[in-house]
Amino acid sequence: MREGKKRSLAPHSFRFKVIFISIICLIIPATISLSIYNYLTKDTLKDQALSNANRELTIANEYVEKLLEDMLYITNFVQLDAEMNTILKEKALRTTEDGTGYQSYMDDSKINKTIENITLVGEKSYVTILLKNGKSYKNYSTYDYDPSRMVQEKWFEKLNRLQGYESIWIESKPTVFRSEKSNNPYQISVARTLRDGNLGIYGYVIVTIMETKINQIFENMKGNEEMMILDSSNNILSHRDHLKIGEPFQYSEQLTKNNSSNIFKVSDKDYLIAEHDISFTGWKLVSLVPYKQAITQINSIFSKVFTVQIVSFTIFLILMASLLRTITKPLVHLGKIAEAVKRGNLAIRSRLRGRDEVGKLAESFDHMLDRVNEMIYEITDTQERKRKAELDMLQAQINPHFLFNVLNSIRMKVLVKGDKESANMISSLSKLLRMTIDKNKEVISFREEVQIVQDYINIMNMRQKEQVKVEIAVHEEAYALQIPRFILQPIIENSIIHGLNQSAGIIVLRTELRGNQLVIIIEDNGQGMDNASLDQLKRKLIQSIGTENSHKANNKGFSSLGLSNVYERMFITFGGSFRMDIESLPGEGTKVIMTIQKGGNNSDVQSNAS
Repeated sequence: MREGKKRSLAPHSFRFKVIFISIICLIIPATISLSIYNYLTKDTLKDQALSNANRELTIANEYVEKLLEDMLYITNFVQLDAEMNTILKEKALRTTEDGTGYQSYMDDSKINKTIENITLVGEKSYVTILLKNGKSYKNYSTYDYDPSRMVQEKWFEKLNRLQGYESIWIESKPTVFRSEKSNNPYQISVARTLRDGNLGIYGYVIVTIMETKINQIFENMKGNEEMMILDSSNNILSHRDHLKIGEPFQYSEQLTKNNSSNIFKVSDKDYLIAEHDISFTGWKLVSLVPYKQAITQINSIFSKVFTVQIVSFTIFLILMASLLRTITKPLVHLGKIAEAVKRGNLAIRSRLRGRDEVGKLAESFDHMLDRVNEMIYEITDTQERKRKAELDMLQAQINPHFLFNVLNSIRMKVLVKGDKESANMISSLSKLLRMTIDKNKEVISFREEVQIVQDYINIMNMRQKEQVKVEIAVHEEAYALQIPRFILQPIIENSIIHGLNQSAGIIVLRTELRGNQLVIIIEDNGQGMDNASLDQLKRKLIQSIGTENSHKANNKGFSSLGLSNVYERMFITFGGSFRMDIESLPGEGTKVIMTIQKGGNNSDVQSNAS
């Protein structure tokens, strides 16, 4: 009876008392520490939110300043380049009648080429050089915008009051360029005067970018902040919502003018505002976000930490209770086994078996060691494969734009040293490389395609001892035609390699308008082909459509590989209305004729590649 009674009093046993006291000793400090932790995290959340807002704004400010610095770089280049200034000063002194002749044409071409080169890399910008006599240079068409209208703008009057190298930053204005109005409603500009040796103003340089370029920076930021640019009067210059541009900032009284951030309350709702001055413009970058939204991610992290702490205490509590219930002699043996494992002996096992908790623990311990060994092998193998995969991935992440930037840097250094021929070759190579790698630009204008041909011939002339001359006679209407890229280059390459045998010669690229058709003609004065070779080339051209042509090129005539590719892509683009013909006579050269129906793609166009 007594033994039964003692068993019924088991909850009052020593084991129960030890477990109970241990639980109390864990719960009390855990509760106190979690309470203190919850109290302290409130201030930490606020400080972290302010810090994150400043960090995000600083990053955005660096990108914005880089964009605006690129605009200043263009104005500096135009103002400080000695050769360009000499030409511009001479042009400013001439009347319209004096500006004719070959030398005048060469000077104009040199100015336009320089403008094109300095805007080749970076964000697209519109550059206007306006002289006092009304003459202008620009990197856009007069149809897009007439630069003489700038003198009617209100901000233009301020230019004459500038001194030295001072610039005037023109806030967001409605876009004046026709090609940009539909997608970019606002533009931002910087203007500067051009002065002669007597500090007299002989012209102006204006650089313009679309306001959406700044918007793209805001959209690429990871945070949820509402970012904007304000002028000195706290009017909005750039914002994701174009309807707010030009309006005064609603919470301008909260700006402290010290590149800081703070929290303010409006209608019982807290907001976090941060500001950062944009150097050299007098503008400021501002971000605004509801405080709860700003701390959502941080609060989530602290909540997870809080949960982990609770789970950790719970697990430790359960583990301790389990250990206290199993303190017996077999545990000493398990302790020794654990010490051996700690020293690195993973082959040892407890060999304890039984139906009680100690036996199960021992069996689980042995099973754990087996699993650890398996996991060590798996992790070692996984890490090795992961290291190899990461190496392969890093090798594949080479950014082609790095190559463009390096090539452009080399070109600028060569140009500064006066080696214009090498600089032009590097420029041609850079543009060809960019067009080759840019897979997103499958269709380009005929003007761009002609530029590719000119760059390609420039490079080939650098490689060959004898020069190939290209004559271009293209209608202005043809330049607007949209065609697949690299259509003319394979034909020109065939003319140089097979037609001219990489010797000196002339290649003529011209267009003809025949009613509702546009005809593109490429001809050379090379060795030509006899009728048998010409017929064989035409048969291969037709047979290769839609199939993988594995025939080798004929070294004595044109290669059918490049022509087949051209024909297939033009057929896919323009459909059955597209025609391609080849004419050639021995000793008189070869002529490739492509006929395109004006008006664009046909609705029933399909490739016969199937």
